[in-house]
Formats: sequence, C-alpha cells, structure tokens
Amino acid sequence: MKLSFLSLASGSSGNCYYLGTPEYGMLIDAGIGIRTIKKVLKDKAIDFSKIIAVLITHDHADHIKTVGCLGEKLCIPVYTTAAVHKGIDKSRYVEEKLVNSRKIIEKEIPFSIRDFRITAFEVPHDSTDNVGYYIEYGNHKFTFATDVGHITETVSKYMSLANHLIIEANYDEEMLEFGTYPAFLKERVASPTGHLSNREAAEFLATHYDPKLKDIWLCHLSRDNNHPELAYKTIDIRLFQEGVRVGKDVALFALKRTTPSEVFEFE
Repeated sequence: MKLSFLSLASGSSGNCYYLGTPEYGMLIDAGIGIRTIKKVLKDKAIDFSKIIAVLITHDHADHIKTVGCLGEKLCIPVYTTAAVHKGIDKSRYVEEKLVNSRKIIEKEIPFSIRDFRITAFEVPHDSTDNVGYYIEYGNHKFTFATDVGHITETVSKYMSLANHLIIEANYDEEMLEFGTYPAFLKERVASPTGHLSNREAAEFLATHYDPKLKDIWLCHLSRDNNHPELAYKTIDIRLFQEGVRVGKDVALFALKRTTPSEVFEFE
C-alpha cells in the first residue's frame, strides 16, 4: 500500500500539501497558484489528473487562493465544514465561487474518499472556522495541524494518534518579541487563536512522544520570525532531553515556505 506525501508550499505566502497513492491523490489546502501546483506535481512525477479531492483547513487566503479554480473549473470536489465554505464564499481572494464542487463535512464524523478514511477535528485559530485532518490509509495515520493557536485536548488527541505528523512551528518567541511586527500583530500571532511557537511544538512533541510516531514535519514557519534550522534545532534539543533521538527514534523535517519538499514515500 504505497503512499506519497509532498509539501508544495508551507507558510504565510501559501500552503498546499499532497497525499496520494499510485492511482489517486488529494490536496490539503490550495493557497498557491494553479500553475505552481501543476508544475510542482509534474516536476515530482505526480500526475495532476489523478487529484480527486481537495481538503481545506480554513478560509484564510494563504490556504484557499486556488480553491475556486480547482473546484469549479476543474471539477474537483472540495471538502470542508459548512462554516469554512461560508467563509470561502465571502472571500475576496476566491474568484470562482464553489457550487457544484462543494462538499460539506462535520468535525469528528469520519468520511471516506476511496481508501482514505478522514476525520476533521476542531483547531483553535482566528478564522471563520478551522480544522485539522486525521487521515488513515492502511497502517498509515497522518495528522495535519497547520494553524494552531494552542494545543487543546482535541488537537492533542488526534496528533497523538499519528505515525506521520505535520505540526505547526510558526515562530521563535524571541524573534517575534524583538522583531519588526507591530504590537497588535505580535499579540495576534502569540494569542490562543494565533499560531504555535517552536517552543510549544517542542514541548508537546517531547511530552507526548510515542514510539509509533515515525515522521514529524514542522510546517507554516514564519518568514520574519523563524528559520527552518532554528525550528529544527529547538525540537531536536527538546526531544533529546526526553531521550528521543532524531534520526534514530523519529525522522524530523522543517518544511521551507516556498520550496517544495522531497516526495516522501511509505510502503
């Protein structure tokens, strides 16, 4: 049961991930241009015509820029909650409103797309509505938690189920505090409905590590308040303090904002 995972882009300038089998696949968020999506997939030898679904986490522009094109022009079903769909309807960043492609899901009620079993779950963030996704395929269990103000019991539950975890590590607390953002934006980022810091992600991972967790991808890193090397080092050090060795006990990757990742393949 071969499975492939790819980050096309991850950050405030756009978010889009691919998860698929040799026969079909889906996108999680669509916050980059359609030409970029097609080019990256082609460069990675992934057939765009095999995309059968798009899952949307929330209605901020960096997650929905191309959803109208994918849904209405290319007739790919778009799955998200009714509240997120309403947010998409009102967004000035989406030119083609979703009509025929609209698929409404409910939080914590599993649904299936081919052999994928998917559960959306509540995530605190300052959007109209916001969800993460827990996706099961055979023995593989992926959890996407990409814009997380703070880790609730629900978020913790679904992240703890994963053996492949995509978790936000948006900012370094000192870089944010002493950086150039205005005060109101610093407060928004660090608020319980903002984003997750490197330290918060590291603390969760260190205190909830389970040997079934095989891969961790740090996502949605800030351009102004973080660096991939810093996010990676923060998590690496904290895991080591708990006796968890990166590279031996678990694989760790810091996703770059606009540079696609390698294609990760799992049997």
